[in-house]
Amino acid sequence: MTITLNHTIVPAHDKQAAAEFFAKIFGLNVAEPFGHFAVVHVNDTLTLDFADREDFESHHYAFHVTDAEFDTIFARVKAANLEYSSDPLHQNKGQLNYRNGGRGFYFYDLDGHNLELLTRP
Repeated sequence: MTITLNHTIVPAHDKQAAAEFFAKIFGLNVAEPFGHFAVVHVNDTLTLDFADREDFESHHYAFHVTDAEFDTIFARVKAANLEYSSDPLHQNKGQLNYRNGGRGFYFYDLDGHNLELLTRP
């Protein structure tokens, strides 16, 4: 059996701003509105559907990317002066991790969701 994640809802205080932030950092586009969601197509099978919420807990979203994609996205994170860390608790600020012979880091989005970028699962 093959299971593929199709979409997930990302709670946000301002769905449009959150979707645009994510799309800009990851080099993607915000799609035409779908119902009450601001949608970003991450790849051919996955969308992040940003939805307005007043209260929510922060979530963790991890993205496996190629080395070239990592370099491009990491450059955007640094250009936006976003704080990043090698660990999910953000104790090693300004550092990358090198787990499994790859590279990775964590940073927060506009709503405090902990985003992770990694080149090796």
